[in-house]
Amino acid sequence: MPQEDDPSVKVLLINPYYPISETPSPPLGLAYLAGALEEAGVEVKVLDFVVYPYSRRTLEEVLTDFGPDLLGVTSVTMTFDNAIKIINDAKAIAPDVLTVMGGPHATFRAEKTLQEFPHLDMVVKGEGEPSMVELVKQVSRRRRWEKVPSLVYRDGDSLQSTPIGDYKDVDQLPMPSRHLLPLGRYKALGMPITMTTSRGCPFKCIFCVGRKMGGSRVRLRSPGKVVDEFESLARLGFTQINIADDLFTANKDHCLTTCNEIQKRGLSFPWSAFARVDTIAPALLNVMKGAGCRTISFGVESADPEILRTIRKGITPDQVVAAVEMCMDAGISPHASFILGLPGETASTIKRTIEFAEGLKQMGASYGFHLLGPFPGTEVRERARELGIRILTDDWSQYHANRAIVETTGATKEMMDSVVEHWEKKFLDWLGYIEKNMESGTASNAEVWQYKKLRYCSIIYELMMNSALEENGIVPGANAKVEGLQRLAGQLSRQIRYGRDEIAEALDFAAGQGTLICTEKNGALKWQWNDELP
Repeated sequence: MPQEDDPSVKVLLINPYYPISETPSPPLGLAYLAGALEEAGVEVKVLDFVVYPYSRRTLEEVLTDFGPDLLGVTSVTMTFDNAIKIINDAKAIAPDVLTVMGGPHATFRAEKTLQEFPHLDMVVKGEGEPSMVELVKQVSRRRRWEKVPSLVYRDGDSLQSTPIGDYKDVDQLPMPSRHLLPLGRYKALGMPITMTTSRGCPFKCIFCVGRKMGGSRVRLRSPGKVVDEFESLARLGFTQINIADDLFTANKDHCLTTCNEIQKRGLSFPWSAFARVDTIAPALLNVMKGAGCRTISFGVESADPEILRTIRKGITPDQVVAAVEMCMDAGISPHASFILGLPGETASTIKRTIEFAEGLKQMGASYGFHLLGPFPGTEVRERARELGIRILTDDWSQYHANRAIVETTGATKEMMDSVVEHWEKKFLDWLGYIEKNMESGTASNAEVWQYKKLRYCSIIYELMMNSALEENGIVPGANAKVEGLQRLAGQLSRQIRYGRDEIAEALDFAAGQGTLICTEKNGALKWQWNDELP
């Protein structure tokens, strides 16, 4: 056990598995935690089981070799089961390691989670950086957990809670420690990289916990620091930067100043952001476009005015149409996101929303559907009965928003699932259409590239999650890298479901991107993923 003021405390941070269909990006929250801990002089390691296959053996090797004093796992509702399995396995391997969980799911079910899972020692609520830094200090001192803000912990047979800490001045946070993340794997998969310019959301939508997690006041980072980070990310070669603020356009002056600073530095790199339809204007959009903004995502949720009022969205369908028109005029692609299964949903409101979404598509927007997830901490869960919502399951693995887990008095599970299933079929039909065009030689360059990107991602992901290169990445006696790559594809085709030529094409693409690297030793070529980017 560490002694008082022992500087050798080690922390292992873990990102649990969730599927690639969720379009994962490097875990920014863990990178911020790691940055705060490293600034405090703590040795940190990150395991990311989104792009590495999870096994108890892998966890055991890291726990043995690294020897952490504290193991922290993040989770949202969808990933909670995977997160708690890691906690349970870790305690079986290293009973003395201190286990802590953070993230929105654990935040709003802290006491229940600790009661249900005895191998979890603590829960950090809300923003984690100040709590984790103080927690590590107490690990190395007298373990006075009552001094750690926003903490729920065990005290004998009872649970104790400390007061929620003040929200952090986000401009004082250190840069995220992305050097600890396997950035190269995300780049190889064609995923975007994320950053934030603010925290907090002033709006009160009843299906969201953003305001409860980040606060009702939007806390802004200085534009200079924002663009410093933007510039460093642009050099990494990702296809796009996603600005992951709850609401990038919350403060017009901050948004304009940030965009002007991007242009002032001569940066030309594509990025996207989230906005509300009532927080944009033509002049603002023109500046965003000039700074490289390609896409703006709007949470529209429903086309039914009464549903919008019930969920306290505070927008109207007319404002949505106006926002799409403004984006199109500015040359920015608008994306509208809808939620089915909100309070008051019926067959007619679903029909109205689908027709509205198709109308936006005719204007040039893209759109997508999610199904309501009544996540812990949301008002829609807490007031479900009053709002006419019937929650069908507390199987947290089903909270992925792709199948219905609620019903309303006017909309059944089957009714809502059929909409998403139809949407999925349309996507598969689109892929089949491109395949036929490629066979006949009539596919456009854009169609071919879209198809190949998806195929490359699927192949590379399967190779990663089967540890294919780690197990079969050595090609003995190859005379050249081209020959070695072909032979490598042949070796790997016996391990995954794709053919040699398909694998070879995907590997050649990855090598050209610098995400697959080759070293020569003793007459053999060794191929491996380039996890660390410069």
